[in-house]
Amino acid sequence: MGESDTPGVDHTSHVYVYVQVADRIAGQIASGRIPAGAMLPGERALMAEYGIALHTARRAVRELRDRGLVITVPAKGTFVVEQPPAD
Repeated sequence: MGESDTPGVDHTSHVYVYVQVADRIAGQIASGRIPAGAMLPGERALMAEYGIALHTARRAVRELRDRGLVITVPAKGTFVVEQPPAD
C-alpha cells in the first residue's frame, strides 16, 4: 500500500475522511490486494500514507472492524479476516 497507489483523501468531500480511508482499504481487501490474514499498517503508517491525523486513522480502523473486515489483536496488530464468498 504505497503512496503512489493510494492518492490522498479529499478533505472537501461531504464524506468523512475516516470513511474515505476505510472505503479505500475495504476496496483493497475486496480485490484481494490485501489478502485474508494480512496485517494492516499501524495507525502511524496510515497517518503518513493518507496524510491524516492519528484520531482519523484510529477511527478508520474502527470502521473496518465495525464492517467485519478486520480484527484487532491487542499488542499484535490489526488483521484482515476471511471474507465469505460473494453470492
